[in-house]
Amino acid sequence: MSDVLKSYRFREERETDWRKLDLILTRAENNGVKALSDEEMSALPHLYRQAVSSLSVARSISLDQNVTNYLEGLCTRAYFFVYGARTSIGERIAVFFRQDWPAAVRSAAFSTVLAALFLFGGAALAFFLCLQDMDWYWTINGQHSFDPRNPEATAEYLRSTIYTEPGEASDDQLTAFSSFLFNNNAQIALFAFALGFAFGIPTAWLLVYNGVLIGSIYAVFWDKGLGYEFTGWLMIHGVTELFAIILSGAGGFIIGGAVAFPGRKSRMASARDAGRRAANIAMGCVVMLIIAALLEGFGRQLINSDTVRYSVAGITLVFWMLYFYLPRERVRP
Repeated sequence: MSDVLKSYRFREERETDWRKLDLILTRAENNGVKALSDEEMSALPHLYRQAVSSLSVARSISLDQNVTNYLEGLCTRAYFFVYGARTSIGERIAVFFRQDWPAAVRSAAFSTVLAALFLFGGAALAFFLCLQDMDWYWTINGQHSFDPRNPEATAEYLRSTIYTEPGEASDDQLTAFSSFLFNNNAQIALFAFALGFAFGIPTAWLLVYNGVLIGSIYAVFWDKGLGYEFTGWLMIHGVTELFAIILSGAGGFIIGGAVAFPGRKSRMASARDAGRRAANIAMGCVVMLIIAALLEGFGRQLINSDTVRYSVAGITLVFWMLYFYLPRERVRP
């Protein structure tokens, strides 16, 4: 009986403030924080601290469980308004693109350079090996490669694959092609990121392997005197696509480095913390791959001018470099 009386008195002395906090939270939840008056905004932190104090007392003296449950729910609701993000989904997305994603990429400069070295190193190796001996092309791509763009193709045929005749590709075909390219490139980027947990070794192998494939096909066109034309055809989308793959690989190396060198943390804790940082990079890369697929599926097929292709490649390169690496002030969401 004394416990019931104690619980009743405890609640009677403090219930007015709890109800006031409950009303403020309900109004904020229904109409948004902007609907609160200046007085309510000022009172919210004070009422929240009182509710937390009441909850602590209620737990320590084992009051009525209903009171404890009520206070736990009230404090949880208030916490998100006092300390949580006060932004809408649209505002949070804007902050991600304006601030979080570029900051994550800038913080991964070493991993980005490392990923680029593996990708372009593999491409350079295959390119020079194939130029010296085209048998290397068949070793890399397999004797039964079904790609007709191989060393046995004529220069005329190879040229026809990088220029599209007017009306040759319909909108439906371009849309399907764009979707296929996005799925393919997304898989490469996803594996480069996800395989980083194994000390980054599979990520490095995947980057080198894709670089080798690019270098071998590049050598075929170069050997036929089409290096300039092929570069424009490739880079109109390749700047964005390869940049996205490199950044995904950088995210994988961040995780791999955290697993290999966890410091004072456990490997799992270190990988978990690194994964949160790397996830911002990976999420942004999805957007880059969508843009690359559109450039590849539409722009590359519809634009036949070498000058325009190189211009688009140059503009996208400048855009991404400025977007990621131009210093900017940090804005609070």
